[in-house]
Amino acid sequence: MAELVFPPVAAPILNGTDEGLISLELKDGTVYQGYSFGARKSVAGELVFQTGMVGYPESITDPSYRGQILVITFPLVGNYGVPSRETMDELLKDLPAHFEASQIHIAGLITASYAGEEFSHFLATSSLGTWLKEQGVPAIYGVDTRALTKRIREEGSMLGRMLLQKDTLTNGNGNISTLSSKDWRSSFEAIDWMDPNTKNLVADVSIREPKLYKPDPSNALKHPSGRPIRVLCLDVGLKYNQLRCLVKRGVEVLVCPWDYDFPTLAGKDYDGLFISNGPGDPAMMEKTVKHIQSALKENRTPIFGICLGHQLLARAAGAQTEKMKFGNRGHNIPCTNLLTGKCHITSQNHGYAVQTSSLPSDWEELFVNANDGSNEGIRHVNRPYFSVQFHPESTPGPRDTEFLFDVFINTIVKTLDDEKLLSAPVVFPGGEIAENQKLTPKVNVKKVLVLGSGGLSIGQAGEFDYSGSQAIKALKEEGIYTILINPNIATIQTSKGLADKVYFLPVTAEFVRKVITYEKPDAIYVTFGGQTALQVGIQLKDEFEGLGGKQYHNLPA
Repeated sequence: MAELVFPPVAAPILNGTDEGLISLELKDGTVYQGYSFGARKSVAGELVFQTGMVGYPESITDPSYRGQILVITFPLVGNYGVPSRETMDELLKDLPAHFEASQIHIAGLITASYAGEEFSHFLATSSLGTWLKEQGVPAIYGVDTRALTKRIREEGSMLGRMLLQKDTLTNGNGNISTLSSKDWRSSFEAIDWMDPNTKNLVADVSIREPKLYKPDPSNALKHPSGRPIRVLCLDVGLKYNQLRCLVKRGVEVLVCPWDYDFPTLAGKDYDGLFISNGPGDPAMMEKTVKHIQSALKENRTPIFGICLGHQLLARAAGAQTEKMKFGNRGHNIPCTNLLTGKCHITSQNHGYAVQTSSLPSDWEELFVNANDGSNEGIRHVNRPYFSVQFHPESTPGPRDTEFLFDVFINTIVKTLDDEKLLSAPVVFPGGEIAENQKLTPKVNVKKVLVLGSGGLSIGQAGEFDYSGSQAIKALKEEGIYTILINPNIATIQTSKGLADKVYFLPVTAEFVRKVITYEKPDAIYVTFGGQTALQVGIQLKDEFEGLGGKQYHNLPA
């Protein structure tokens, strides 16, 4: 297999410490080199990418990343440093306040750039590199993460290994052209490939002994007998914010190891079963699946699962799971609730998915990924069991679906008051899909006018150009004829071939009114041009219906 060796695409940090190079070798023979800023060691694992713009302290402590080499696609990494590792959570007492676990779980970190010691945040106590060294985790910057991510998307998640430059062969970074030649291998350490998915990673990250976490007495929920309401949390790679989301809602949480024999205690020692997120292949977890099957059969409490917990619940129900090509890892992934028809923006981190077609007849699909159509949630049709693939607890990411914890706790409370509800499905807020479609019918448009941001200085308001160009691409993918008003020729959105028609006119009420009268679009976007476009929209909002004799829709971004 021919090797492609790509040297660093950026210069080392100015006045930074010279820590040598690391070669990231992919299983397909491709090599990307960069500058070391973490622990000086070589590692191997599964190479995956994550598209979030913020939240690297939370992401790299997420146990779901155990054994994986993480590529962060956002170019700015380390710019807000790392908060204190000693600050404990006010609610959970003995757990760190700012992280999702007590240690970093990724095998290694790949970034395009790194802020070094020039970080800035009121909570920061050290740089990212300092923390990685404390934890023994290697990291590199200067890698073309765009090209690397594209390769992973095309080829699928693959094994990778980060190979440290040998100290004895060079002083510092040495001769980059020599180290990047076909003879590069002799200048770097050698280690074996390692596939983390062949191991029981959950056993590595799960709690060792059961531990009880209690809520603040002021909002503690009580069982009809007077004792506290208790949730048993099956820790198969628990993120701490899932624990926070439960405890702050007034329930005791008994966190138990992955192989804990919990079904016999249902209805006695706990009132609801929660199955956490976690790493690896759910097919490796047969012991846990059997325990969940027993709990399903007994039907003594409501059950809620997240991420790996979702997959384990599905397998316990009789469904199958499969490995995805490159998974879903990011903070802005849309998922549609099939009960309400509403779309939620979610945080995700998974490489396996439930096969919807394999669900038994007494289970139904609850959420679906709006991008790739993969399963994102399931619900039992006549028992209080449900689970989701995404992360409603966020950290990092949007909190749009944190209400699912309320759904779970409310279901527990209701089943304690009325045992008959153990034979009824979980109820979700938001109405029924038919009702919602009637209240807010889908707009059917064939021609859309997009208002740009008007004249811009170089380097100013680039986010409007980016968001507007992405909106135009999305509209064209839907077969919608797109008209753009933007006087700035030095933008991406005015590039030839993007919009179907471009008016290089000032974004003012006068010119927009004339374009509307002539083009007669079905809808108008005023949310991709900053205050300029919004002000025009406000000025013309009472005129839209009269212009061209039709009703116009101001579509949300």
